[in-house]
Amino acid sequence: MLNVVAIPAFTDNYIWCLQDKGKAILVDPGEARPALVYLQAHNLQLTDILVTHHHADHIGGINALLDIYPDTVVHGLKSPRVPQVSQVVVPEENCYLPSLGLTFDVLLLPGHTRDHIAFYHQEVGLFCGDTLFSGGCGRLFEGTPEQMYRSLSRLSALKDETKVYCTHEYTQANLRFAKTVEPGNQALARYSDWVDQQRSKQLPSLPSSIGQERAINPFLRCTSAQIRQQAEQYRGITLPTPEAVFAALRDWKDHF
Repeated sequence: MLNVVAIPAFTDNYIWCLQDKGKAILVDPGEARPALVYLQAHNLQLTDILVTHHHADHIGGINALLDIYPDTVVHGLKSPRVPQVSQVVVPEENCYLPSLGLTFDVLLLPGHTRDHIAFYHQEVGLFCGDTLFSGGCGRLFEGTPEQMYRSLSRLSALKDETKVYCTHEYTQANLRFAKTVEPGNQALARYSDWVDQQRSKQLPSLPSSIGQERAINPFLRCTSAQIRQQAEQYRGITLPTPEAVFAALRDWKDHF
């Protein structure tokens, strides 16, 4: 039976491990040591690595992992910034992982970086890197607010039950901002209480779900009248479109 486990790395990263029948797939292994410790402790053979984007905290452990598991296939976009990729994926096409019999859709989601991708499986879930966080979204290092808004809107259209496997434990900080933006959101208040309980036990707040994020994440709620009003108050101008509301929220969060 397929199991998805969060391997903590650095101070707030998660390396997601998909495992079944002694085989394992890692998503965005930014640090090798915790991944190696986990794989060896559970007698797992690493067969594949999925890469969402080129930032060091997502790919920094790949070389050391390949030293130990040289037959591992690294799936990602063709990019000089991720030279370890051995199986190039194509956005809007499929990525097949024969070791676990899984086929993922490859989604191009520019915003955090120009060439950010996600891996989506209708039953397993969404491995979205730094595009969507629980209660938040990634900073815009290379893309535009309009690009990120379109990327998040695309994810928001997925089924409610879709599990969201993002790669940072940013949830509590994101929810502090979300409650400032939308203080009357009761679903957000309840979720924040649950997250605080999880973190007090040193348990992950992830995975979330698309339905949960649609209910509590301000970056997926840019059509809300209250959120638009709050964003306009922050900017001091009228914001005529959801994209403009998103841009104001992202700037506000950057300085929160």
